[in-house]
Amino acid sequence: MSELSQEVVRVEDIVKDFRPGLGLKKKRVLHGISFSVRRGEIFGFVGPNGAGKTTTLKILMGLIFATSGKASILGHDIGESSFRRHIGYLPEGPYFYDYLTGREFLRFYAKLCGVPRAQIAERVTNLLEAVGLAHAGDERLRNYSKGMLQRIGIGQALVHDPQVLFLDEPMSGLDPIGRKEIRDLIWQFRDRGKTIFMTTHILSDVEMLCDSVAIIVKGKIQYQGAPKDFLKNERHSAEIVFAGLEKSIQAQIAERFQASVRDSDEHSQFGVAEDQVDDVLRALLEKGAQVVSVTPRRATLEMIFLNAVQEGGR
Repeated sequence: MSELSQEVVRVEDIVKDFRPGLGLKKKRVLHGISFSVRRGEIFGFVGPNGAGKTTTLKILMGLIFATSGKASILGHDIGESSFRRHIGYLPEGPYFYDYLTGREFLRFYAKLCGVPRAQIAERVTNLLEAVGLAHAGDERLRNYSKGMLQRIGIGQALVHDPQVLFLDEPMSGLDPIGRKEIRDLIWQFRDRGKTIFMTTHILSDVEMLCDSVAIIVKGKIQYQGAPKDFLKNERHSAEIVFAGLEKSIQAQIAERFQASVRDSDEHSQFGVAEDQVDDVLRALLEKGAQVVSVTPRRATLEMIFLNAVQEGGR
């Protein structure tokens, strides 16, 4: 299979302008963004609030139109409609008919999506089981917790068995247990061969979940690729905590190794590059310091994200 056929979502030079009001100057929200999502991966579209994540997703869903550029899903231009039966979508903050039960809700969407009548009952039962709501299928949605509503929302996005699943902030407002439940669901459906595109600003979830990620800041893509590739290029560091050293000697060692210094009542701390740890420890011990601890500090996606926001701000 060619590399191009592996691309499920392709975005090329998308620009989006909004005009806030009659006679007002247009505002550019997306500045020619480009990225792609490969078949069978979990793709994280990450950015601070107002960066353009939801705008991009709405363009892909055909809810609004790009000012210029082009995009495709499953090899079809997003202006087409027939391919949309192969995609599922959970918007941020969806509205549910809360007087319906979970089972009624999924039956409604199954009919809306054209699932054959003979298959609806079995499909709904299987989905309730898959999203962990078999015990609550006959309860009204108004009695569901936030996490349960997110799970039934994912169920409606999957009711027609789509190939690609788009999730807009699926972890928003969830407690740690609810976030774990949604993460487990996303992994489960990826393992079934689904391609998942999710927008979020919860970086720990992205680091755990995503095979690839794009970071958008002020309508521009700052980073894209696999998180592990971002992180391996970052310089690692370590924190060395020690005691029993005069300030003047401490200052000499800090200057020699260009170490950052932090003092407390009992201990001092050097922040040094990882490849300098042995040399700094040797220098401290030679001067009679008592080494309390050495803690490696690895690069995280949060550090990459903050760097991207700073670069985007400049």
